[in-house]
Amino acid sequence: MTARIAPGGLRETGPAIWAFSRIAGRVTGTNPPHVFTTLGRGRGLFWGWLHFAGKLMPGGKLPRRETELVILRVAQLRGCSYEFDHHVRLGRRAGVTAADVERVVSGSTAAGWSSQEGLLMRATEELVGSRDLGDETWSALRATYDERTVIELLLLVGHYDMLATTLMTLRVEPDTSTRRPAREG
Repeated sequence: MTARIAPGGLRETGPAIWAFSRIAGRVTGTNPPHVFTTLGRGRGLFWGWLHFAGKLMPGGKLPRRETELVILRVAQLRGCSYEFDHHVRLGRRAGVTAADVERVVSGSTAAGWSSQEGLLMRATEELVGSRDLGDETWSALRATYDERTVIELLLLVGHYDMLATTLMTLRVEPDTSTRRPAREG
């Protein structure tokens, strides 16, 4: 797979996006993430997108672990390996375990979800699959979350679905880890 738009450097993204991407790479233990260096070519559009995305994650009302589970489920349903791998790394920092990731791949019916997590997985599956929620899922969400959080969940799923479309269409290539493997012995 060859990127349709190559990740940009300092000249293509400008100093602020270039610096931001380098810092983000240190946080994720990768080269500057290609999601930022590619979308950063849009310059002003990048900052608007990043502000919106940041209001959902990490600045949302849903607990960060639950947010990462939802993002991972969207990425898995959409078949977006870049988004999935990126959020496996970020999810670890929010308490998402390897067992959680396995459950994300299996979906809402996997054993081991809390009732809230299973509901979030089911809602994510419905939104990605039909672009709507059934009345039963809607009622369960409203019984569990306040109005603002439900709106946030809808925007979170929609945003990461949109981002998956963008990343896959642009053929954004995987990030390279900068962390050395642990030595055995």
